[in-house]
Amino acid sequence: MRGPFFIPACHGTPHCLLLMTESASSTRPGVNADQTELDKFAALAARWWDPESEFKPLHAINPLRLDWIQECAGSLAGKTVLDVGCGGGILSESMAATGATVTGIDLAERSLKIARLHGLESGIKVDYRAVPVEDLAAEQAGHYDVVTCMEMLEHVPDPGSVVRACAALVKPGGWVFFSTLNRNAKSFLFAILGAEYVLNLLPRGTHSHDQFIKPSELAASARQAGLEPTSMRGMEYNPITKVYRLSGDTSVNYLMATRK
Repeated sequence: MRGPFFIPACHGTPHCLLLMTESASSTRPGVNADQTELDKFAALAARWWDPESEFKPLHAINPLRLDWIQECAGSLAGKTVLDVGCGGGILSESMAATGATVTGIDLAERSLKIARLHGLESGIKVDYRAVPVEDLAAEQAGHYDVVTCMEMLEHVPDPGSVVRACAALVKPGGWVFFSTLNRNAKSFLFAILGAEYVLNLLPRGTHSHDQFIKPSELAASARQAGLEPTSMRGMEYNPITKVYRLSGDTSVNYLMATRK
């Protein structure tokens, strides 16, 4: 059986919940971040850079994501890049290693501490900040050549708010990349039952199916924010070979490239 699934959020960081709408489950009034989600992944922060930990799948798919981003946007060298929901910095560091000037933002302080410490060890410079993406959009509108928001939208109360903020942050002609999970029966079977309960690829309770987002919904949200979807890819995992690959099957996990 071959089936795609996706990592807990944010390198997406499971803890990257950065929005600005009122929510009963928010960390504080005015911040669209679910405290339960933040707590869930804060407990895993120390294991971000352990390739055999709960983040093993994330380490495995990171080269695929990076290659796809550069396939769409071209070389990142010399570009300003924002990684929204950066978590422990796995994608942020890989983009910085290409020569990009990278800022990573997240609301999980423990994950940011791990990201900063790993940066000191690796020598790869990333500017990590604990700030809601909407706040940064008000501060740095039109500042970035590329914005990434990977494995995060399905973990926030108002994903549309994140999409709008990402659109505000990117320069005209710049790129915004999203990845998330489709909402249908197959995604429940593969991403929740399969990945969390059968294959144990993810901690149980990582995802909530009703928070998954159909590609049509994300595309509509992007267009309303002034972003034009340009391409989309699916991601699949073969539990026999333990190999991940990008494909045309977007029924479970998918990545969407958009341009302002």
